[in-house]
Amino acid sequence: MLTKEELMEIKALQEVCEKEGGFQLKLNFDMLENRLGNKKDDFFHYEDGRLVGFLGCYGFGDKVELCGMVHPDYRRKGLFSKLLEMGLGEAKKRFTTVLLNAPTESQSAKQFLKNIPCVFSLAEYQMKWQETELSVDPNITLRKSFTNEDWEAEIRLEVLGFGLNENAAREFNQLIRENSSDQRLLIEVEGKTAGKMRVSESNGEAWIYGFAVFTELQGKGIGRNALSRVVKMEHQKGLPIFLEVEAKNSHALRLYESCGFRSYHSQDYYKYLD
Repeated sequence: MLTKEELMEIKALQEVCEKEGGFQLKLNFDMLENRLGNKKDDFFHYEDGRLVGFLGCYGFGDKVELCGMVHPDYRRKGLFSKLLEMGLGEAKKRFTTVLLNAPTESQSAKQFLKNIPCVFSLAEYQMKWQETELSVDPNITLRKSFTNEDWEAEIRLEVLGFGLNENAAREFNQLIRENSSDQRLLIEVEGKTAGKMRVSESNGEAWIYGFAVFTELQGKGIGRNALSRVVKMEHQKGLPIFLEVEAKNSHALRLYESCGFRSYHSQDYYKYLD
């Protein structure tokens, strides 16, 4: 697991890099704070006792995302190339798909990636909720996931909603289940499971992940009502609320916008070609 000091060092370096570059890095602090001790997912470079380079690997089933940074004063010295080489070496042992993450606005990242064997794969929007009047249907409810039956429903929704194979979905969700304090919520209609989502409360923010509704139940307002209920719940706690969505997922994008979410940053992903 990462120490509190290491997490603070990563955060401090992130702030310097973002301020200089005018973008936001996706460093998944909810995952950094819940690392397992037996896997090498994080790579550090220090100069004179100061963290100046970092790269993190973030696994999702059989796919892994790599995101990193180097202090502006230490660039063009090959530091990030070394970090990436180490990260790729570890990632290729454990995952079938490797995605390199770069903020859309980062010109230095785009220049760097021109020399890496990769192709553009997808764009993802980070969205933040802007206060909006929301209504909820009392027949659509949320509850925590507890039973084995609940667990199996989560796995089915992960496979259907995000294209993971079953083994990858089980492995990823087991990690969440064992090592995360996130709320795993099931969406119910008339006592039957209709969908799921996960809510992470960290660093004074609420993030919504893994939002999916069974295909045959989509288009009935279930997702909108469930999302509205979660937003109201987190808003009452005084937390800003965020989520992420692939740019090509126009249906989800429209749903989120209709509930008051607005895009404020975007990330580009490039598939590494080995």
